[in-house]
Amino acid sequence: MKIRAAVVREMGTPAPYAKSRPIEVTEVELDPPGFAEVLVKMKASGLCHSDLSVINGDRPRAMPIVLGHEASGEVVEVGDGVTDLKPGDHVVMVFVPSCGQCEPCMQARPALCEPGAVANTKGTLLGGARRLHIGQDYLNHHTGVSCFADYAVVSRRSCVKVNAPISHREASLFGCAVLTGAGAVINRARIRLGDTAAIIGLGGVGLSALLAAVGAGARRIVAVDFSDDKLALAKSLGATHIINPKHVKDDQDLIEQAGGQVDYGFDMAGAVPAFESAYKLTRRGGSTITSGLPNPQSRFSLSLSQLVAEERDIKGSYLGSGVPTIDINHYIDLYQAGRLPVDKLLGESFTLDTINEGFDHLASGSSLRDAVVF
Repeated sequence: MKIRAAVVREMGTPAPYAKSRPIEVTEVELDPPGFAEVLVKMKASGLCHSDLSVINGDRPRAMPIVLGHEASGEVVEVGDGVTDLKPGDHVVMVFVPSCGQCEPCMQARPALCEPGAVANTKGTLLGGARRLHIGQDYLNHHTGVSCFADYAVVSRRSCVKVNAPISHREASLFGCAVLTGAGAVINRARIRLGDTAAIIGLGGVGLSALLAAVGAGARRIVAVDFSDDKLALAKSLGATHIINPKHVKDDQDLIEQAGGQVDYGFDMAGAVPAFESAYKLTRRGGSTITSGLPNPQSRFSLSLSQLVAEERDIKGSYLGSGVPTIDINHYIDLYQAGRLPVDKLLGESFTLDTINEGFDHLASGSSLRDAVVF
């Protein structure tokens, strides 16, 4: 079938994107779903820094590619072997397909799925196929999803059925922003009542982490960002301390503004300075957790003696460090109960034709969770 999709042909095009137009919205051909695959009509697709990092070259991917990884849509057709979904079902996309059979999957760590990682790196679906092409030239899939398009064919392992009656715009948040941010707090840090936390970077992921920390009963929550508007929102959502790095003189001033060091420092910005701030804010015996995805060449240095003598932990968290097929519906249940008010994170809506402008808005640092709405 012929669809319209957002195609990126080369990385590193300079901003502003409204002028340079790195994303071409054009007609492409989409093959029908194969074995264990699903055709989904897209309804809402979030704009995320993981997409921006492909556009600007920070996260190299095979080109040309159809971007997009956070989405909600409706099943239109299922391929052979799919017995648990049917046309009309509401699904949320997951940006790491999990085979269910490799060692990490068997250990309930689907974010580390080995075949899933290979497929995402190659730009294919989990089964190794590419379903997008222009003429005889195939296009790469972004993390097996490629949801900046009218329709997408994805692996059955790349989508989760939504059981609750919520809108697609709301549901799209749970595929990446909420899954990643809340998951880092709940699954990786396992924050308990009375713990303290600092969250560096207040995009959709960082604010989701903040909401999860509030819900878990953290007694002091420090929010750090360059946007005063986001800091004000963080304060209204439960942050006890807010810090704009532009007004920090030195490391000691940072700690004092935070009300002291914390049990858990979260880097949600995916930048070395953000990680370093999270580490500085982490107390002796505490954990520093990063969920951002910077350029693979990014490096940081640490005092090994401090790491040992202070019994520090440094952890990465990917895909929320949980099981999306379970977690997504759990988070949606919390949202419906008023305990995870992620609707406060909804930003502006763009069309597929204004997607370049949408990424300019994201790159400005002022956006919440913007989305392409179909």
